[in-house]
Amino acid sequence: MNEDRTRGAPLRVCLLGATGTIGRATLQALRAAGHEVTCLVRSPKAAATVAGLADGGAKIVDFANPGALVRAGFQGASFDAVISCMASRTGAPEDAWAIDHRAHMNVLAAAAENGVRQFVLLSAICVQKPLLAFQHAKLAFEAALIESGMTYSIVRPTAFFKSLSGQIERVRRGKAFLLFGDGRLTACKPISDADLAAYLAGCLTDPARWNRILPIGGPGPAITPREQGEFLFHLLQRPPQFRQMPVGLLDGIIGLLSVVGRVVPQAARKAELARIGRYYATESMLVRDPATGRYDALATPSTGGETLFDFYRAVAADTAIVDRGDHAVF
Repeated sequence: MNEDRTRGAPLRVCLLGATGTIGRATLQALRAAGHEVTCLVRSPKAAATVAGLADGGAKIVDFANPGALVRAGFQGASFDAVISCMASRTGAPEDAWAIDHRAHMNVLAAAAENGVRQFVLLSAICVQKPLLAFQHAKLAFEAALIESGMTYSIVRPTAFFKSLSGQIERVRRGKAFLLFGDGRLTACKPISDADLAAYLAGCLTDPARWNRILPIGGPGPAITPREQGEFLFHLLQRPPQFRQMPVGLLDGIIGLLSVVGRVVPQAARKAELARIGRYYATESMLVRDPATGRYDALATPSTGGETLFDFYRAVAADTAIVDRGDHAVF
């Protein structure tokens, strides 16, 4: 199989998470590379979404049931590789451990039982400094994958375009661009869905990406939230208007929800979501030096050709849309 991969021969790929924005882009990238793709999905609605796009079709599986997963997803399929773009929708603890860890562990076991020899995992660069439940869940599966004996590629991208596009409509409506602190607390090298998808697909055939953890960002220099806002005001021909919010505001919200959460489970869940928001408001999505704790834009590899500002231009021209899903902050 290694020779087939390096020669660029078409592979039989099992894709997880194909209904998400990055999953859909990865499906397209795999098809463009000539691979045969079968999608494992959780519902008939999801199957209908991707069935016509995947030449191997879509199989409805129960990721929480190991035996059913093997029978419905892997038996007789003869996959060469698994690519997972699957992730918990909100990052809340219960969802994170169910999807980012247990569901993936079940897939890994089913894949190994049926002779799959390669696994490409879409993870996240924020696991470098794990403070949240979803980060610990991702790291636990990363460790299991590394120990599995499969050829693996663990891809840790920086920020996605959709995560940084929530304030476009605010600015269009003449509202202020919201910042935590002065807007220079953090920076990132955003990557487009298409560029990330091409990178994930390339992991199948590039030996330099095998058995490695791969942080990756998009092209160009790292940018701060304030720079994002400044560009939007210029693009939309609006006078710059920023509203700065103290990080302490989030701390107060987290503290209140945590107290209420002791008796109201929904409040506890909201407290975790607020912690996630605080994390992204205060931590850069760049490679982190574990010795110093500093984030390093120059050490963060880049790939692709589309910048966040290219995307902003396309949205402003109504040639692109923002599909923010469940990860919206503003």
